[in-house]
Formats: sequence, structure tokens, C-alpha cells
Amino acid sequence: MSLLSRLSALSVLVAALLATTALTAATAQAQDRSPQLRQDAPLAAPNFKAPYPCGQRWTLSHHSAEVRRALDFVRADGGSTAGTPVLASAAGTATRLSEPSGAGNYIVIDHGAGWKTYYFHLASYSVPSGASVGQGQQIGVTGSSGNSSGAHVHYEQLLNGVGQNIVINGAGLPYPSQYNQSYLTSDNGCGGGGSNFRTWGSDIRVRADAYLDSAVVNVLAGPTAVTVVCQKQGSTVTAEGYTNNWWSKLRDQGGFISNIYIDHPAAQLPGVPVC
Repeated sequence: MSLLSRLSALSVLVAALLATTALTAATAQAQDRSPQLRQDAPLAAPNFKAPYPCGQRWTLSHHSAEVRRALDFVRADGGSTAGTPVLASAAGTATRLSEPSGAGNYIVIDHGAGWKTYYFHLASYSVPSGASVGQGQQIGVTGSSGNSSGAHVHYEQLLNGVGQNIVINGAGLPYPSQYNQSYLTSDNGCGGGGSNFRTWGSDIRVRADAYLDSAVVNVLAGPTAVTVVCQKQGSTVTAEGYTNNWWSKLRDQGGFISNIYIDHPAAQLPGVPVC
């Protein structure tokens, strides 16, 4: 082979080696970028629901002095704001905190993927710190602890520590400067199929609400298999040596019965959301 031919073949070999090296480097660079691209992708928010019980209508407002994009909620359906259960707006891990000069008794729920919700000014806590809570589970009681002029739920949604405009059921809420301009009815804790229990006793009256003076809408003649949608506190009932003020909402009988007549030892049924 002539010298010219050898040089030509060597040039072709060098070019091929350079092309292979460039392709390998480009592939490695793309692989290095891939995790970063995934990391920078938007983090999906949970399907947040209102932080108070199913069927209740509350009004909301935003104070311009708030550091983050908080909303304050008070009841607008005739019920008392103070003492109303505060519910987890999505599942996560709850942490109890206290700031007497500011947020008062409050709970932070870590929902994962950088998302957290805050619930300020609680009268009391309903779960221990570190508890795993489900959406619709009671985490506290509405109050006015800390720097507060009246009972309300101060509620925040944060992503990676930054306050976000609040979204409930996938829709952004307005930010009125005062109450009674915007309202939100909760569907949190309404339950789906409900939890199955059995009643005991005979001629148990099913009432329109959780109170002894509420209208009777049905009667359970004897022990009956029932589906409990949710439960709430109402009139105190005493029977067979037991006293209880928790009532169960029955899916198929169209009303409430005292938890005394549910065949379960707990006064407040486990795994059943608060109405």
C-alpha cells in the first residue's frame, strides 16, 4: 500500500473514532440532564378539600397583612364556628405546633412532593404529632388561640415553603377583603360507600338530625345491618347504662341514630369521618 493510501485510511479511522467519541459524550450529557429535567417538572398538588365538615357553608376572606396566601374561614350556615371540627384537606403526616403570640395552636400536614397545609388558631388538637391522617379526618377543633380576634380557621397551602393561591377541588378560590362576599360549601368527609356496622336493640328511631327533638324519619324494628356515612356530636343519649353524644348518619335510612345503638364499643366510631 502506498504512503498516500495509508494516510487516507488513517484519516478515515481517526474521523470514525472522533464521531464515536462525540456520540458517546452527547449520550452521557443527555443522561446527566434527564434527572434534572424530571426534578424540575411541576409537582402535582393533592386534590385539596375544604378544611371543615361535609355540607357546612362557610364564608372566607384574606387580610392584606398576611405574609403568605392564607384564607380565613368562618361559618355562614347558622352553626357555631367555635367548636367545629377542623378536617385534613388531604392525606398526610400531621405535626402539632404552638405559637402563643401568633398562630396559636396549629397543625401542619405534610402531603409529600413538597406540599403542606397549615391550620392556625385551634382550640385543641385531635391527633398526636406524627400521626398519619386521611383526607376528611378531624385534626383539631376551631378556636381563637394565639393572635386572633375571634374563632376562625386560618388555612394555607404551601409548595416547597412558598405560599400558594388556595385551590379546593381543583378550582382556585377568590381572595375577598372581607367576609360574606364569597362562600364555600364543603364536600370533605362526606364519605363514599360508608362503613358497615350492625345495630342492636328494637324500635330504634332514626332522626333527621343528631338531636332528640329532630323529626323521626325511620324506625329500626330490630338489629339491622347499616352503612354509616359520617358521624357528629349532638344530643346526649343514655341507654342500658351507657351515655354518648355521638350520632351516626345512616346512608340507607335517611337520618341519624345515636352511636349507643351501634354494636361497637367505641363512643366515636373508628374510621368514620366527622360530618
